[in-house]
Amino acid sequence: MEKTREWKQKQVVVQSRRRPLHRSSSMEEVKLAAIAVSLNVRLRSADMPANLQERALRYTRSLLDSAPADHRPNPTLLARALKKEFDTWYGPAWHCVVGKSFGSFVTHSPGGFVYFSLDSLSFLLFKTEVQLVTEPHDPQASAS
Repeated sequence: MEKTREWKQKQVVVQSRRRPLHRSSSMEEVKLAAIAVSLNVRLRSADMPANLQERALRYTRSLLDSAPADHRPNPTLLARALKKEFDTWYGPAWHCVVGKSFGSFVTHSPGGFVYFSLDSLSFLLFKTEVQLVTEPHDPQASAS
C-alpha cells in the first residue's frame, strides 16, 4: 500500500513537470493528489480550482463514511447532498450525477467541473450559468 501511494505521488510530480505551470499551481496539484490518495479517491478529470476539488473530495468521503455499514449508499441521496453543499457555498446551478455506470456529455461553466471515483461509485459535479428569464416586452400590451 505504501509503495502504491509513493508511486502515485511520484506520478503526479512527473506529470506536473510536463506541464508549464506556476510553482504554486504545481504545489497545489501535488497537495490535491496527496489528499486524493489519502481519501482513496481517483481524480479522473477536472476544470476546477484545487480548493473546490478538495471540498468535493472531502465532503463526499465524509458522506460515505457516515453511511451505516450495513446499508449500500444511495446514489441519488449522495448526488443531492453534494449538489446542495456546492449550491450553498458557491452559488446556484450545480449539478451532480452519481452511479456505478453512466455516460455523460455536459457543458459546464469555466472552472466548474470535476469527475472522480470513490469506492465503487463515480461522481460528476459541474456548474452551469443561471440566467433569469424575463417576460418579453409586448408593444401591443402597453398600447391599450
